[in-house]
Amino acid sequence: MTFEPATDKKVDSEVLSKDDTTSSQLDISTPQTLKTREVPWYAYIWDYEPDRTHEERVFVSKLDAYLITILSLGYFIKNLDQTNISNAFVSGMKEDLAMNGNQINLIDTAWTVGYVVGQIPSQIILTKVRPSIWVPSCELVWTMLTFTLAAAKTSNHVIIIRFFIGLAESIFYPAAHTVLGAWYKPSELGKRACIFHASSAVAAMFSGYLQAAVYKGLNGVHGFAGWQWLFIMDGLISAPICLAGFFLLPDLPENTRAFYLSDSDRALAKKRMETVGRAPRKKLTLATFRRIFSRWHIYLLTILYIIFINISPSSSVNPFSLWLKAKGLPVSKINIIPTGSYAIQLVLTVSFAIISDAIRHRARIMSISTFLGGFAALCLAIWNIPTGLKWLSFFLQRASVPYGPLSMSWANEICGADAEERTIVIGVMNSMGYAFNAFVPLLTYPQTDAPRFRKGFIYSTCGFAAQGLITAAVAYMQKRDAKKKEKATTGDEEGVDDAVLVSATRTTDL
Repeated sequence: MTFEPATDKKVDSEVLSKDDTTSSQLDISTPQTLKTREVPWYAYIWDYEPDRTHEERVFVSKLDAYLITILSLGYFIKNLDQTNISNAFVSGMKEDLAMNGNQINLIDTAWTVGYVVGQIPSQIILTKVRPSIWVPSCELVWTMLTFTLAAAKTSNHVIIIRFFIGLAESIFYPAAHTVLGAWYKPSELGKRACIFHASSAVAAMFSGYLQAAVYKGLNGVHGFAGWQWLFIMDGLISAPICLAGFFLLPDLPENTRAFYLSDSDRALAKKRMETVGRAPRKKLTLATFRRIFSRWHIYLLTILYIIFINISPSSSVNPFSLWLKAKGLPVSKINIIPTGSYAIQLVLTVSFAIISDAIRHRARIMSISTFLGGFAALCLAIWNIPTGLKWLSFFLQRASVPYGPLSMSWANEICGADAEERTIVIGVMNSMGYAFNAFVPLLTYPQTDAPRFRKGFIYSTCGFAAQGLITAAVAYMQKRDAKKKEKATTGDEEGVDDAVLVSATRTTDL
């Protein structure tokens, strides 16, 4: 595949005249010399905008250093908490709390219900309350609740606690994408969104290593089992990150008070968003909702995300870990070996983001993720395959995950001209995705089907086929809208030209 790096202008035009007159004085027949700027090698990996000023480069670097860092750390602790449940389950919690039925599915359902209930209200609150206050406050709540998991005595205790953790965590992912979309241009957004999302893979890998170390070094210390120490360590890691969020989240360009942004930075942020047609927030009214629900965006993008969220097992059920447990491997290996699949997710997430930003085409790269996930699901649905292929399929399961952050970046761009629509659509996408996730995994990947999960893998194979179709549908609708907009713009320009010509003719007649 060959592609040009994404830039606002790929060719610089130098207009030369014989008498050095200004461009407004040039005759229309004056020759133009086009000078093509050589594209550096890093343009295919990171931002390359030749016309970006030094001031703008420094500004974007500040955003990367503070905003991307704090969002990545926040998403890290959120996913550390989610992954810790599945690692704790295979590291003694199942036996200690007598979870021999589908309790792990019920725990996951409780978290999902809380996650669904909180999302849309949170996105509405976000239009009224500063993200730098709302997001870290909710992070502190779920951190305190994570500590209490170590004191759970029955699976019912875990179910109740996980509901409230899901409620608190529901705000983070849509809020983070809303904030990212308010600061970065399309040529910058995909990479940043996927780097932020890649922290979930780092969290999953870290959780596996942490559980293996905790089980070996702290199991039984002060009367706590290894899985209980996992939640304690989770809380200790999360607390300082929550506090840092109050100072590092910059809110939005129109109301930021971040200490690391100057007045000129704030003015530049607004100008950048105006340049790419990204509208600032306005008052949320009934007319706003009528406008949002009269467009195709909210419907197709929501279907797209529902399929993505529900295409695989829930975070509490890891078929790879359960397969290894069924094979009789020791706890340390059960926790460490699956981290390889998260490493693949990490590499592909960043790689796909770089390529999609470079070619400015989300759907093509998202389809690669769909194909890899579908291939893995199909092989595992067949099951009786060579051992090496089965290992490869388990490792490739997470290759489908990069689709998620790219779809959020895509939604940010499709709805970019309407700030309220962008906020609501992202919230509805995520909340509806997890609304189905409250019951779909119970039907498709129940714990009692482990480690074979025959109907689950068949379901996933069909799901990836549906994902390919909805991706194509959204791409078609976006292209159709772009053509309509281009046609309308061309018509307006022709109208202006005709008006000027008529005016000039009348002036000549006079």
